Amino acid sequence: MKIGLVGLGKMGLNLTKNMINKGYEVYTFDKDSQRIRMSEKVGAIGCISLKNLCKKLKENRILWIMVPSGNPTEDVLNELKNYLDKKDIIIEAGNSNYKDSMRRFENFQNIDIDYLDAGISGGQDGALNGICAMIGGKESTFKKVERIFKDISIENGYLYTGKSGSGHFSKMIHNGIEYGMLQAIGEGFEILEKSDFDYDMESLADLWNHGSVIRGWLMELTKNVFNKDKNLDTIKGVIDANGEGLWTAQTALEMGIPAPVITASVMVRHRSKQEDTYSGKLIASLRNEFGGHSIIENK
Repeated sequence: MKIGLVGLGKMGLNLTKNMINKGYEVYTFDKDSQRIRMSEKVGAIGCISLKNLCKKLKENRILWIMVPSGNPTEDVLNELKNYLDKKDIIIEAGNSNYKDSMRRFENFQNIDIDYLDAGISGGQDGALNGICAMIGGKESTFKKVERIFKDISIENGYLYTGKSGSGHFSKMIHNGIEYGMLQAIGEGFEILEKSDFDYDMESLADLWNHGSVIRGWLMELTKNVFNKDKNLDTIKGVIDANGEGLWTAQTALEMGIPAPVITASVMVRHRSKQEDTYSGKLIASLRNEFGGHSIIENK
Protein backbone atom coordinates (compact mmCIF):
# COMPACT_ATOMS: atom_id res chain seq x y z
CA MET A 1 0.00 0.00 0.00
CA LYS A 2 1.22 3.50 -0.85
CA ILE A 3 1.08 6.35 1.64
CA GLY A 4 2.36 9.92 1.53
CA LEU A 5 3.90 11.36 4.68
CA VAL A 6 4.38 15.10 5.05
CA GLY A 7 6.60 16.29 7.90
CA LEU A 8 9.82 14.51 8.84
CA GLY A 9 10.57 16.00 12.23
CA LYS A 10 11.03 14.24 15.59
CA MET A 11 8.06 11.92 15.04
CA GLY A 12 7.71 11.92 11.27
CA LEU A 13 11.00 10.28 10.34
CA ASN A 14 10.55 7.48 12.87
CA LEU A 15 6.98 6.98 11.68
CA THR A 16 8.33 6.67 8.15
CA LYS A 17 10.67 3.90 9.32
CA ASN A 18 7.79 2.22 11.14
CA MET A 19 5.61 2.22 8.01
CA ILE A 20 8.43 0.94 5.80
CA ASN A 21 9.18 -1.85 8.29
CA LYS A 22 5.51 -2.86 8.02
CA GLY A 23 5.72 -3.13 4.23
CA TYR A 24 4.30 0.23 3.14
CA GLU A 25 5.59 2.18 0.16
CA VAL A 26 6.14 5.59 1.73
CA TYR A 27 6.46 8.83 -0.25
CA THR A 28 7.84 11.69 1.84
CA PHE A 29 8.05 15.46 1.76
CA ASP A 30 9.46 18.04 4.14
CA LYS A 31 10.42 21.66 3.55
CA ASP A 32 13.90 20.66 4.78
CA SER A 33 15.56 18.80 1.89
CA GLN A 34 18.07 17.20 4.27
CA ARG A 35 15.23 15.43 6.07
CA ILE A 36 13.93 14.14 2.75
CA ARG A 37 17.35 12.65 2.05
CA MET A 38 17.35 11.06 5.51
CA SER A 39 14.01 9.42 4.72
CA GLU A 40 15.37 8.12 1.42
CA LYS A 41 18.22 6.45 3.29
CA VAL A 42 15.70 4.35 5.23
CA GLY A 43 13.79 3.34 2.10
CA ALA A 44 11.28 6.12 1.44
CA ILE A 45 10.67 7.75 -1.92
CA GLY A 46 11.47 11.43 -1.48
CA CYS A 47 9.46 14.14 -3.22
CA ILE A 48 10.56 17.69 -4.03
CA SER A 49 7.19 19.33 -3.34
CA LEU A 50 3.64 18.62 -2.23
CA LYS A 51 2.59 18.74 -5.87
CA ASN A 52 5.26 16.19 -6.77
CA LEU A 53 4.17 13.98 -3.86
CA CYS A 54 0.54 13.95 -5.01
CA LYS A 55 1.61 13.31 -8.62
CA LYS A 56 3.64 10.27 -7.62
CA LEU A 57 0.81 8.84 -5.51
CA LYS A 58 -1.43 9.20 -8.61
CA GLU A 59 -4.85 8.11 -7.26
CA ASN A 60 -6.69 6.89 -4.18
CA ARG A 61 -4.22 8.93 -2.21
CA ILE A 62 -3.68 8.58 1.52
CA LEU A 63 -1.70 11.45 3.03
CA TRP A 64 -0.44 11.46 6.60
CA ILE A 65 0.26 15.02 7.78
CA MET A 66 2.78 15.32 10.61
CA VAL A 67 3.67 19.00 10.85
CA PRO A 68 3.41 21.51 13.73
CA SER A 69 -0.08 22.72 14.63
CA GLY A 70 -1.42 26.11 13.63
CA ASN A 71 -0.21 27.92 10.51
CA PRO A 72 2.21 25.17 9.32
CA THR A 73 -0.64 22.63 9.21
CA GLU A 74 -3.04 25.17 7.73
CA ASP A 75 -0.58 26.05 4.95
CA VAL A 76 0.04 22.42 4.01
CA LEU A 77 -3.67 21.57 3.92
CA ASN A 78 -4.57 24.65 1.87
CA GLU A 79 -1.92 23.81 -0.71
CA LEU A 80 -2.99 20.17 -0.89
CA LYS A 81 -6.49 21.24 -1.96
CA ASN A 82 -4.96 22.15 -5.32
CA TYR A 83 -3.60 18.67 -5.97
CA LEU A 84 -6.05 16.17 -4.46
CA ASP A 85 -8.98 14.39 -6.07
CA LYS A 86 -12.35 13.36 -4.70
CA LYS A 87 -12.24 10.48 -2.19
CA ASP A 88 -8.56 11.01 -1.37
CA ILE A 89 -7.90 10.69 2.37
CA ILE A 90 -6.05 13.05 4.68
CA ILE A 91 -4.91 11.86 8.11
CA GLU A 92 -3.91 14.93 10.11
CA ALA A 93 -1.80 13.63 12.98
CA GLY A 94 -0.22 16.73 14.47
CA ASN A 95 -1.25 18.25 17.79
CA SER A 96 -3.96 20.44 16.28
CA ASN A 97 -6.72 22.15 18.21
CA TYR A 98 -9.84 20.02 17.88
CA LYS A 99 -11.89 23.06 16.81
CA ASP A 100 -9.53 23.56 13.86
CA SER A 101 -9.91 19.88 13.00
CA MET A 102 -13.70 20.11 12.96
CA ARG A 103 -13.54 23.17 10.68
CA ARG A 104 -11.08 21.48 8.33
CA PHE A 105 -13.22 18.35 8.21
CA GLU A 106 -16.19 20.40 6.98
CA ASN A 107 -14.06 22.26 4.44
CA PHE A 108 -12.70 19.04 2.96
CA GLN A 109 -16.11 17.37 3.00
CA ASN A 110 -17.37 20.24 0.85
CA ILE A 111 -14.92 19.19 -1.88
CA ASP A 112 -15.50 15.46 -1.27
CA ILE A 113 -12.12 14.73 0.29
CA ASP A 114 -12.08 12.56 3.43
CA TYR A 115 -10.39 13.88 6.55
CA LEU A 116 -9.43 12.19 9.81
CA ASP A 117 -7.95 13.84 12.90
CA ALA A 118 -5.54 11.52 14.67
CA GLY A 119 -4.06 12.16 18.09
CA ILE A 120 -0.75 10.34 18.39
CA SER A 121 1.05 9.45 21.62
CA GLY A 122 4.14 7.43 22.46
CA GLY A 123 6.91 9.87 21.67
CA GLN A 124 9.77 9.16 19.28
CA ASP A 125 10.11 5.57 20.47
CA GLY A 126 6.42 4.95 19.86
CA ALA A 127 6.61 6.47 16.39
CA LEU A 128 9.26 3.89 15.55
CA ASN A 129 7.99 0.85 17.43
CA GLY A 130 4.25 1.35 17.87
CA ILE A 131 2.11 4.43 18.40
CA CYS A 132 -0.99 4.97 20.51
CA ALA A 133 -3.60 6.58 18.24
CA MET A 134 -6.98 8.24 18.78
CA ILE A 135 -8.84 8.74 15.49
CA GLY A 136 -11.82 11.01 14.79
CA GLY A 137 -13.88 11.52 11.64
CA LYS A 138 -16.32 9.50 9.55
CA GLU A 139 -16.27 5.85 10.57
CA SER A 140 -16.47 4.78 6.93
CA THR A 141 -13.25 6.69 6.25
CA PHE A 142 -11.57 5.19 9.29
CA LYS A 143 -12.48 1.69 8.10
CA LYS A 144 -10.67 2.33 4.81
CA VAL A 145 -7.39 3.03 6.59
CA GLU A 146 -7.80 0.98 9.77
CA ARG A 147 -5.19 -1.48 8.56
CA ILE A 148 -2.58 1.30 8.64
CA PHE A 149 -3.34 2.16 12.25
CA LYS A 150 -3.34 -1.50 13.23
CA ASP A 151 0.02 -2.08 11.59
CA ILE A 152 1.89 0.90 13.02
CA SER A 153 0.34 0.96 16.51
CA ILE A 154 1.35 -0.98 19.57
CA GLU A 155 -0.95 -3.93 20.32
CA ASN A 156 -4.41 -2.60 21.26
CA GLY A 157 -2.96 0.86 20.64
CA TYR A 158 -5.51 2.52 18.38
CA LEU A 159 -9.14 3.55 18.81
CA TYR A 160 -11.79 5.09 16.60
CA THR A 161 -13.07 7.77 18.97
CA GLY A 162 -16.07 9.06 17.01
CA LYS A 163 -17.02 12.10 15.00
CA SER A 164 -14.69 14.75 13.63
CA GLY A 165 -12.57 16.44 16.30
CA SER A 166 -12.79 13.61 18.80
CA GLY A 167 -9.30 12.31 18.00
CA HIS A 168 -7.58 15.60 18.65
CA PHE A 169 -9.88 16.41 21.60
CA SER A 170 -8.92 13.17 23.37
CA LYS A 171 -5.22 13.81 22.62
CA MET A 172 -5.59 17.30 24.09
CA ILE A 173 -6.99 15.84 27.31
CA HIS A 174 -4.26 13.18 27.27
CA ASN A 175 -1.64 15.92 27.17
CA GLY A 176 -3.41 17.86 29.90
CA ILE A 177 -3.20 14.78 32.12
CA GLU A 178 0.46 14.44 31.12
CA TYR A 179 1.09 18.01 32.31
CA GLY A 180 -0.30 17.18 35.74
CA MET A 181 1.62 13.90 36.05
CA LEU A 182 4.92 15.52 35.08
CA GLN A 183 4.31 18.34 37.53
CA ALA A 184 3.66 15.91 40.39
CA ILE A 185 6.86 13.97 39.62
CA GLY A 186 8.89 17.16 39.39
CA GLU A 187 7.52 18.57 42.66
CA GLY A 188 7.93 15.28 44.53
CA PHE A 189 11.57 14.90 43.59
CA GLU A 190 12.27 18.54 44.43
CA ILE A 191 10.95 17.93 47.96
CA LEU A 192 13.20 14.87 48.18
CA GLU A 193 16.19 16.86 46.94
CA LYS A 194 15.68 19.66 49.47
CA SER A 195 15.10 17.33 52.42
CA ASP A 196 17.70 16.43 55.05
CA PHE A 197 18.06 12.95 53.55
CA ASP A 198 20.71 11.98 51.03
CA TYR A 199 18.71 10.07 48.44
CA ASP A 200 20.05 8.35 45.36
CA MET A 201 17.36 9.68 43.02
CA GLU A 202 18.05 7.16 40.27
CA SER A 203 17.72 4.24 42.67
CA LEU A 204 14.56 5.64 44.19
CA ALA A 205 12.96 6.17 40.78
CA ASP A 206 13.95 2.63 39.84
CA LEU A 207 12.48 1.27 43.07
CA TRP A 208 9.17 3.05 42.49
CA ASN A 209 8.89 1.35 39.12
CA HIS A 210 8.85 -2.08 40.78
CA GLY A 211 5.43 -2.75 42.26
CA SER A 212 4.59 0.74 43.51
CA VAL A 213 1.31 2.52 42.75
CA ILE A 214 3.14 5.18 40.66
CA ARG A 215 5.12 2.78 38.49
CA GLY A 216 5.06 3.38 34.74
CA TRP A 217 6.91 4.75 31.70
CA LEU A 218 7.37 8.23 33.16
CA MET A 219 9.05 6.71 36.21
CA GLU A 220 11.31 4.69 33.90
CA LEU A 221 12.25 7.92 32.17
CA THR A 222 12.84 9.60 35.53
CA LYS A 223 15.41 6.91 36.29
CA ASN A 224 17.02 7.54 32.88
CA VAL A 225 17.21 11.28 33.55
CA PHE A 226 19.07 10.80 36.84
CA ASN A 227 21.34 8.20 35.24
CA LYS A 228 22.46 10.81 32.71
CA ASP A 229 22.71 13.76 35.11
CA LYS A 230 22.71 12.84 38.80
CA ASN A 231 22.09 16.36 40.11
CA LEU A 232 20.43 17.91 37.03
CA ASP A 233 23.29 20.40 36.83
CA THR A 234 23.66 20.51 33.07
CA ILE A 235 20.31 22.04 32.08
CA LYS A 236 18.03 24.89 33.03
CA GLY A 237 14.55 24.23 34.35
CA VAL A 238 12.82 25.94 31.42
CA ILE A 239 9.79 23.86 30.40
CA ASP A 240 8.49 24.35 26.90
CA ALA A 241 4.80 23.97 26.09
CA ASN A 242 3.11 23.13 22.78
CA GLY A 243 -0.29 24.48 23.79
CA GLU A 244 -2.41 21.44 24.56
CA GLY A 245 -2.25 21.81 28.33
CA LEU A 246 -3.48 25.40 27.93
CA TRP A 247 -6.26 24.27 25.57
CA THR A 248 -7.30 21.64 28.13
CA ALA A 249 -7.47 24.24 30.90
CA GLN A 250 -9.41 26.64 28.67
CA THR A 251 -11.84 23.90 27.65
CA ALA A 252 -12.40 22.97 31.29
CA LEU A 253 -13.25 26.59 32.05
CA GLU A 254 -15.64 26.75 29.09
CA MET A 255 -17.37 23.59 30.28
CA GLY A 256 -17.46 24.67 33.92
CA ILE A 257 -15.36 21.70 35.01
CA PRO A 258 -12.77 22.25 37.77
CA ALA A 259 -9.30 21.15 36.66
CA PRO A 260 -6.96 22.74 39.23
CA VAL A 261 -4.02 20.35 38.79
CA ILE A 262 -3.82 20.72 35.01
CA THR A 263 -4.41 24.47 35.16
CA ALA A 264 -1.72 24.96 37.82
CA SER A 265 0.76 22.89 35.80
CA VAL A 266 0.22 25.23 32.84
CA MET A 267 0.97 28.21 35.07
CA VAL A 268 4.16 26.55 36.31
CA ARG A 269 5.38 26.19 32.73
CA HIS A 270 5.03 29.94 32.29
CA ARG A 271 6.81 30.47 35.61
CA SER A 272 9.67 28.23 34.45
CA LYS A 273 10.62 30.86 31.86
CA GLN A 274 11.31 33.28 34.74
CA GLU A 275 13.16 31.25 37.39
CA ASP A 276 15.20 28.06 37.53
CA THR A 277 13.86 25.25 39.72
CA TYR A 278 14.79 21.65 40.42
CA SER A 279 11.31 20.43 39.45
CA GLY A 280 11.55 22.43 36.22
CA LYS A 281 14.85 20.76 35.39
CA LEU A 282 13.32 17.29 35.89
CA ILE A 283 10.15 18.01 33.90
CA ALA A 284 12.17 19.53 31.04
CA SER A 285 14.44 16.47 31.07
CA LEU A 286 11.46 14.08 31.03
CA ARG A 287 9.89 15.89 28.05
CA ASN A 288 13.21 15.54 26.24
CA GLU A 289 13.30 11.83 27.08
CA PHE A 290 9.90 10.90 25.67
CA GLY A 291 9.34 13.53 23.00
CA GLY A 292 12.74 14.87 22.07
CA HIS A 293 11.59 18.33 23.16
CA SER A 294 14.35 20.91 23.41
CA ILE A 295 16.18 21.67 26.62
CA ILE A 296 18.35 24.65 27.55
CA GLU A 297 21.80 23.74 28.77
CA ASN A 298 23.13 25.35 31.91
CA LYS A 299 26.38 26.98 30.84
